[in-house]
Amino acid sequence: MARFDEKVAIVTGAASGIGKEIARSFAAEGAHVAIADLNKAAAEKAAAELESARSSAVPIEMDVADEGQVQRGVDEVAKKFGRIDILVSNAGIQIVKPVHEFPFADWKRLLAIHLDGAFLTTRACLKYMYTQRSGSTVYIGSVHSKEASRLKAPYVAAKHGLLGLARVVAKEGAEYNVRANVVCPGYVRTPLVEKQIPEQARTLGITEEQVIKDGMLKNTVDGVFTTTGDVAQAVLYFAGFPTNALTGQSLVVSHGWVME
Repeated sequence: MARFDEKVAIVTGAASGIGKEIARSFAAEGAHVAIADLNKAAAEKAAAELESARSSAVPIEMDVADEGQVQRGVDEVAKKFGRIDILVSNAGIQIVKPVHEFPFADWKRLLAIHLDGAFLTTRACLKYMYTQRSGSTVYIGSVHSKEASRLKAPYVAAKHGLLGLARVVAKEGAEYNVRANVVCPGYVRTPLVEKQIPEQARTLGITEEQVIKDGMLKNTVDGVFTTTGDVAQAVLYFAGFPTNALTGQSLVVSHGWVME
């Protein structure tokens, strides 16, 4: 029997990158997975790839910052599978600019996706988790939930905010056996990070190699990027933990960049 047989997981931002690997890992462990993503076509493609005899994968078009879309998407998953056991709040974007030049519209857009999205998906899922008196929410934070970097004010603020949200959900959800935790990856070479490398090189006036070696990986123990698989295994560990002994916590997966 697989670890997540017959469990139902919603993963946001799951059509690519870290989210897709998390969804794939849940499906491999027997879970039914909802691929929630802004890109409908990409979500459909990812769901088709993950569908198997043992687990179902369904695409859900979802802008996590849109209250109506979130509620409809979560209700659709619950109607199809009869329950929601796991929420992985992963959807996010990155915009790199110094604070004094940061457009307010970009600040609001980034926080809406990271923080409003986490809140809205959590609220929608808790209704079902509380009714069934079980569930697990895992937020994808970052080493930037613990540290700061130049040019990333709203991202750092949002990722710090996820720690606070998780701790409140852990306290409120305990009586319903609902847990909340945060996985904090280091740099993972996803399309989001690939986009940042030339942006930071231009902004800082250095080479892309310097961005990687002297910036992104400087404080790791081995100069190695974290992988999507590393992050997925940490998520599954939190999601599969059986009791409230592990709730309101964060786990840094960063090749030693941040040590606690």
